[in-house]
Amino acid sequence: MSIMKAVFPGSFDPLTYGHIDIIRRAATMFDHLVVAVAASPCKHPMLSLDVRASLAAQVLKDIKNVSVVSFDNLMIDFLREEQAHVLIRGLRSTVDFQYELNLIHMYRTQLPNIEVVCLPTKLEYSFMSSTLVREIAIHRGPITQYVPAEVAKAISDTLSSRT
Repeated sequence: MSIMKAVFPGSFDPLTYGHIDIIRRAATMFDHLVVAVAASPCKHPMLSLDVRASLAAQVLKDIKNVSVVSFDNLMIDFLREEQAHVLIRGLRSTVDFQYELNLIHMYRTQLPNIEVVCLPTKLEYSFMSSTLVREIAIHRGPITQYVPAEVAKAISDTLSSRT
């Protein structure tokens, strides 16, 4: 019997309640879900890769079939390393759909057997993005309605250390 493993990748800078919702829902669909925290140096993350991975592991520790792994290589190479053939993607809008569709086609040129499962976000998270949360935080606005307390504290600490 093979174990059905899926990967949900992202920079998770920061991990939001929208991400957590997708993770919890995807975890019910697969034997094992790997939350893959990407280094994403081109995005110039606010939080370090180690902090993002640590926060994700802390916040998701109650989901028994979820593991958190960080990576700094191509997604396709990471999927091969994990021997996973299912990729989870979250969708907030038609704009996300178009972007994801392009990614799916690109992934399939490099890994033809990949299956991609796109989960639409719940309505209450459809406007939420890590970019918007970072913007609010940079301007010292409240973010606890968008991210868990541990994540909000890590962002606050990071911003305090920069001043």
